[in-house]
Amino acid sequence: MASSDQSSFSSGGASPPLGGGPAADFSEDEEDLIARMYTLIGQRWTLIAGRIPGRTAEEIEKYWTVKSSSSSD
Repeated sequence: MASSDQSSFSSGGASPPLGGGPAADFSEDEEDLIARMYTLIGQRWTLIAGRIPGRTAEEIEKYWTVKSSSSSD
């Protein structure tokens, strides 16, 4: 069963999600941009995703949630 989600992926620098945890899928530039945007606008995942080609709001929110929970341990 092929997922239609991958058909909308553009090969423009960002990697498609491949498992191994959400943190493994994001580049350092993406992580930095997410952190800066979160500081400026908070949990407005759709706006943040609009600045990162190939990423959805859901991917970014999941990444941030995992990152935040692991850094608070």
